[in-house]
This record gives sequence, structure tokens and C-alpha cells, in this order.
Amino acid sequence: MSKRDLVVDALRRDILAGTLARGARLRQDELARRFGASITPVREALGLLEAEGLVVAEPHRGVRVAGVDLAQVTATYVVRRLTEAYAVRRATLRLSRRDLARARALLDAEPTGDAGGDPAAARDRNRDFHFLCYDRCGMPALVDRIAATWRAFPWDLTLHERSAASRAEHEAILAALEAGDPEAAAAATEQHLRQGFASVLVQLTGRPGPDPFDIDVDLDLDADAEEVAVSRRG
Repeated sequence: MSKRDLVVDALRRDILAGTLARGARLRQDELARRFGASITPVREALGLLEAEGLVVAEPHRGVRVAGVDLAQVTATYVVRRLTEAYAVRRATLRLSRRDLARARALLDAEPTGDAGGDPAAARDRNRDFHFLCYDRCGMPALVDRIAATWRAFPWDLTLHERSAASRAEHEAILAALEAGDPEAAAAATEQHLRQGFASVLVQLTGRPGPDPFDIDVDLDLDADAEEVAVSRRG
């Protein structure tokens, strides 16, 4: 792995785990010292993270960790509902007993309560559990698309808040997988994603809202986004 890629992976991990706060300034010289790299791979890494929407470069102000765009998060959530539920349906018919045993081991490693723990480790456990399933869907290109939406989702706003609830939802997904029931596994996955987005919505706007996946729901995202921007500036 190149130095640039090492910097990208480390900064992405820190941002999505909440170790680097939204809005935090990223100084290239400090990052170069941290990673023992020259400025060039650091600048390239920040460019890649900007393309992912995780950092923003501002004229005369440098680079900062990006805030959260509510409209983009909402669109990402809808895409995740569509793609991940479908991947789970397919994977349910393709998971081996060894795969299911591995999923059980990953789930057993999750905390049973709302303990703090290591946010980065929690994100890794969560990803490992889900992608063990997605990787068995038989469509590698679809898995790549799902991975891209995961990189765009603000995990720092939901994983810590929902530790116990998330584990219970994982249990429901795994039970359906073990039963070999594609529709139940997809439904449990959709419920898990719905609850995760609901948590993010509360974190961003301070109040619950309707599920934008429902086709008769229209959200006033411009108004909500302005409130989020004002609260973060304040």
C-alpha cells in the first residue's frame, strides 16, 4: 500500500469513527509529520477524501473535515435500503455454515450494552458483520457500490449512540440468515437501516422525522440543512 493510501485509510477511519471532529482543521504539515510522509502524498490523500465528501478545501482557510449534508445523507440512505436489502436476499441462499459461524462470532464480539469502547473498532466490527453477508451475494460489482455508499455515510453520528439497539438488530438479521429466509433477512436489514438513519436525523436536526424511503414522504431538506448549518456555525 502506498503512503498516500495509508494516509487516506487512517484519516477516513478517524473521521468516520468520530476521532476527528466534523469541522476540524487538517494541516498538511502536521499530517506529514504524523505519517512520516512528504507533503505530496498527504495532499493527494486529502484530494481523494475531498472527492468522497469527507473533507472540504476552502480558499485561504485550508482543509477541514466536512460537515454533514442532510440531503446527501438522505439519498445515501435510500440507496442503501435498495441495494443492501437486495444483496441480503441473494446472500441468504449462498451463505455456508462456516459463513454463519463467522457471523455469529463477529456478533458475539459486539458489546452487549451501550458501553463506549473504541469507536473505530466498533465501526470495523459493524462493517465486517455486514460485508460478510454482502460479499456472498454473488455480484462483486454490487458489493463495490455498497462499499461506496458506506464511505459516504456519517457513521460517527450513529454507531456510538445505538450500540445496544444495533446489536439486537444484528441478531434479528442473523436469525433470518440462519433460518434461510431471504425475505425475513431483507426485512430485518431494512429495519436496521431505517433505525440507523432515524438516529442520524435526530443527531443532525434535534428531532425525529418521517422515513424518506416511504414514497409518499417529502422532507423539507433545505430548511433542515439550514438549521444544521446554523447549529454548527453556532
